Amino acid sequence: SGFNSIGHMDTMLRKRYHIGHYKEGEEFIQNVFQVLFLLFSGKEKYNLSVCWLQYEISKVIHCLQTKRKKKLKVQGKKSKKLAKNLLKAPDNRNHLSLWKLYAYLEWLLGNFDDARKVFDTALSTAGTGGMKNPQLCSLSLLYAQLEVELLESLEGAVMSRAVHILTKLAENGPYVPYSGQVVSVNILKARKTYDHEVQDYLNKISSANQDQVCDSNQLVNLVGCYALFQYLTVGIDAAVLIYARASEKLEVPEPKKCDNPGENLDVPNFATALEDLSVLHTNLLRFHMKIGVYPLNPLREVLTVALKRHPRNQALWRSYIHVQRKSHSASKARRFFDGVTRSTHSLEPWLFAIRAEQMRKTLIETVQRADVGEVHATIPETGLTNRIIALFEHAVQSENGTHCPLLWRMYLHFLV
Repeated sequence: SGFNSIGHMDTMLRKRYHIGHYKEGEEFIQNVFQVLFLLFSGKEKYNLSVCWLQYEISKVIHCLQTKRKKKLKVQGKKSKKLAKNLLKAPDNRNHLSLWKLYAYLEWLLGNFDDARKVFDTALSTAGTGGMKNPQLCSLSLLYAQLEVELLESLEGAVMSRAVHILTKLAENGPYVPYSGQVVSVNILKARKTYDHEVQDYLNKISSANQDQVCDSNQLVNLVGCYALFQYLTVGIDAAVLIYARASEKLEVPEPKKCDNPGENLDVPNFATALEDLSVLHTNLLRFHMKIGVYPLNPLREVLTVALKRHPRNQALWRSYIHVQRKSHSASKARRFFDGVTRSTHSLEPWLFAIRAEQMRKTLIETVQRADVGEVHATIPETGLTNRIIALFEHAVQSENGTHCPLLWRMYLHFLV
């Protein structure tokens, strides 16, 4: 925790620019990939290809976050060239994970039509298998999620491209690109198929037979597809119900509570699946709140339960901070942060607690200095400053905090 990849420093704001990827570090990383690429073959080479493309996508996302349009254009060309070269390799042509990353890259660059063509081609060439095929399931889920993000409201969502993708996945037949219409009968059939498949998977988990424990990634993709399908065809409550049902089945007792530790070999597998489902659940609730009117409490409850269970998950902490910013009272969030930091050795709760207070401080200072420019308020806001320093002090005294360069840099930066 606290270490970033070589060539990439933390993105603390420095006046007008963000610290980005350094030229020397970037050259080093590219050389490493190129040298390793010649040494590997088979599955290792394919895994390396996936890592390389994921790294390229991370740079594109960085350009999007920092809103550097010129850099994005240059980076986009480089990344696309690499993706095409990787897919030209005979071994990689049938790997759906690479097609998925390439389509996602095109989508991030704003080339929606090109991305759809890549997605459609990949789904068409993947053949049948539907929900039984983990890669096909994962590809369909990402495609549907990206399409849903373009929706402005749920009106007419039943006839959307996303519903077409998810319906075709449930049919287990060859994929046919979207023509603008979805048949109602197919939607009903798909719902039955999803319900049956998800129930089957969850029953396998609850049965005592170790040999039957299924792939946790496949379960997450399956539940994600079904929940998204229900969200678009029935509504948010139906989707939330599926996540609740799946989470209930996946919740396992703490290792210390088990009589025989040997029986609990699959717990990490379930813990990962539960964590991924929590992220999908909170993302869906956040999206729904963005396009419509929905109470904040369900999202807050899901986040507090999930973060107590997975205190290291950064995506969940970001969502939590986003939710708390809407609240005028900081005491609830402070109590929660305090409780989590006491019960875990993870550093993430400390870092996000500090970040939340810094954001609150920035907000108060902005209000105090409104329309006056850089004139300091008559009464300085010292309470928050002292609170942030106290948090830093406690964090650097913790076992993990002492050895975290990021935390020390943040502390120095704040004091300056």
